Amino acid sequence: MSWYDFIGYAASLFVVGSFLIKDNIIYIRLTNLIGCVLFVIYGVLINNIPIILPNAFLMLVQIYFIFLKRKDKKKQSCDK
Repeated sequence: MSWYDFIGYAASLFVVGSFLIKDNIIYIRLTNLIGCVLFVIYGVLINNIPIILPNAFLMLVQIYFIFLKRKDKKKQSCDK
């Protein structure tokens, strides 16, 4: 086992961990985002496009929804 395999295992733990978080969608998305970033790094290290592409796409999805949620929270606090 090489050192970059540990990056893959860490990525897996973050992705699985994101499914175990309850009640806070921002933490769920951030945890999943970390896992996706680690999977992209892992995919680059092992030169595996099928790992890189879906996780890079999911990174963008998570970032989009995190910013959308933060924008919504700011709007709600301004409306009060």
